[in-house]
Amino acid sequence: MASVNIMSVIGSAVPASLRESGLLACWYLVRDGEPVSGPLTSLLAAQTLASHLPRSLLENGTDEMKSPK
Repeated sequence: MASVNIMSVIGSAVPASLRESGLLACWYLVRDGEPVSGPLTSLLAAQTLASHLPRSLLENGTDEMKSPK
């Protein structure tokens, strides 16, 4: 079973819309190196979301948590 990790990004890796709001860092949930959530504005938000992930996301790798592009 793939594990989901929290990845932080800083500086120019932060989406422009968040940088324009003054955020210099954001967090993503990732599985096997691929994002499974959109950018989150706090580590606490990422930890909370990770603790409530649907079991199906962990077991079969669905993309139900990805934000639309």
